[in-house]
Amino acid sequence: MLRTIPRAFATTLSKPSAFAGLRFKHTLPSLPYAYDALEPYISKEIMEVHHSKHHQTYVNALNAAEEKLGSAFQSNDVNNEIAIQSAIKFNGGGHINHTLFWENLAPKGHGGKPTGELLAEIEKTWGSLDKFIEKFNAQTVAVQGSGWGWLHAYYLQYKNVRPDYLKAVWEVVNWKTVGDRFNKSR
Repeated sequence: MLRTIPRAFATTLSKPSAFAGLRFKHTLPSLPYAYDALEPYISKEIMEVHHSKHHQTYVNALNAAEEKLGSAFQSNDVNNEIAIQSAIKFNGGGHINHTLFWENLAPKGHGGKPTGELLAEIEKTWGSLDKFIEKFNAQTVAVQGSGWGWLHAYYLQYKNVRPDYLKAVWEVVNWKTVGDRFNKSR
């Protein structure tokens, strides 16, 4: 994750160049499983392309945008600082979303099942896990174009049959991670 100094603090530094040395570049996170660990639900090819190329592109573009932001900041160019924000938002969001996606998956049999407060909330809100999955799948299938409902990367394997991917991906959901995130959000 990126660590930066808040602007208010950075402006108190005697030399703007001191700020530049305090930034760390983002890196592509390692997957917690092998590229082929989610097969047959998500193919090795999809995992390799999506992680090592697609996600890496977000990381590279985010680092480049932040370098530009640093230069704009050092030259006190507010117009450039503002212009660069959309690239940081887009690529930073892509990086964060993909990191969450990889962590929300686990090889079949290793992700557990929803339990505790997560299961209670699912049952309270949707009646059952099966009804939650049915509703989630219906809404995600309805997303038009290249959009996705936090479950994506299906096209190389499933082509335009998004419902088949959505049926399969539930076999590799890491419910332990999902439950941890749910509990932390409460």
